[in-house]
Amino acid sequence: MDLSRRGFLQAAALTAAASGLTVACGGGSGSGGTKNGKNLTLWYWGGALSDKVVAEAKSHFGSEVGLTVASIGGDFKQKLTTTLAAGSSVPDITGIKGEDMASFLPNAARFLDLNDLGFKTLSSQYLGWKTKLAQTSDGKQIGFPIDIGPTALFYRADQFEKAGLPTDPGKVAAAAKTWDDYFALGTELTKKVPGTYLVNNIGSVFTMAVGQGTKRFIDKNNHFIGDQDHIRAAWTTAIRPYTLGIDAKINDNSWNAAIGKSLTTELGAAWHALDIEQAAPGTKGQWRVCAMPGGPANQGGSYLALPRQCRNPEEAFKIISWILSPANDARGFTDAAIFPAAPAAYSMPAMTGPDAFFGGQKIIEVFGPAAQAVPDSYEAPADAAVMAPYMTELTNVEAKGKKPDDAWKDAVSQARQIAQRQGVS
Repeated sequence: MDLSRRGFLQAAALTAAASGLTVACGGGSGSGGTKNGKNLTLWYWGGALSDKVVAEAKSHFGSEVGLTVASIGGDFKQKLTTTLAAGSSVPDITGIKGEDMASFLPNAARFLDLNDLGFKTLSSQYLGWKTKLAQTSDGKQIGFPIDIGPTALFYRADQFEKAGLPTDPGKVAAAAKTWDDYFALGTELTKKVPGTYLVNNIGSVFTMAVGQGTKRFIDKNNHFIGDQDHIRAAWTTAIRPYTLGIDAKINDNSWNAAIGKSLTTELGAAWHALDIEQAAPGTKGQWRVCAMPGGPANQGGSYLALPRQCRNPEEAFKIISWILSPANDARGFTDAAIFPAAPAAYSMPAMTGPDAFFGGQKIIEVFGPAAQAVPDSYEAPADAAVMAPYMTELTNVEAKGKKPDDAWKDAVSQARQIAQRQGVS
């Protein structure tokens, strides 16, 4: 099951009554209704930005520019791709999901280079590894970071206590420093608290293990490396909880029911805290957070970009740099659990308070350091497509009892074919 805050939040379109914004699903270049010739349109999806901050942006820049906002439902990437290709009704400002950025970089000419508008002078305020993921090979900056998804280990302190295990976040982190340590804890938990499991599925472990490295499935020279040791090691790590019997094998919609009962830990990004809270409100105060086994990874996080048809790039850049300033980033975390890409936000009151759901723990003390320690890795345009067979085959291991070695061979074979079809050597 691919857990995503975007899937749990209600992503209904914004309405003028709720947000005080002018809402349209069109706009962009060629659309009418300009204000002093400077009317700009912004596309994003529900949960991508703080609606309150976006609403304030309209009034903040109201004397200089008219701002029309559209919350786009459905397949955002497909709608944006189709609109860019058509070249009409293109938004002046658009969101791009982090998982989609790599696929847009080969078509970077469809966007403005933010460095030309002043991003170079601001870039040091944002995490370098996140900024680089929206850069072309020749240094053009296509995306302005919105948020990130630093990962950690969420765990049920009450279940740990019942099993006679440490419950303090620092002690749990020390006891689960490596993947082997973590799985040993899981074995102990299952023994002492029958009917509980350590992980929801092994695909989630694989995703994290891959994300902890500096290499993925395709290298910078466009060569397939999904059969190399770093991917095989991630695969072997993922198989371990399955063979140890501490894998809940959840690959359907039963996660909501399991999270409040049988799952003792979750590997997830900062935004996953909201998923847990919404799915299991009755467990308030019982959860804690600590550093993830083997080091942090990143899951999710998006960008704002300016299509080349943007009618007023200078004003558009002022708007996005204001919306994504460290202070407003911190507000985004308070409003919608959007974890900032600007480290300066981590020390602001909006992020440093205790979290009642996590027993009064100041969870920024875990996620802040994790965010700054995420490894700098290369993600190729075809990476997501090439990764898919591995996830499918891990599900086949869980759901069909397929032998892990056979599943590995099939995953590599299918991934190589997909890579070749997408021009990867």
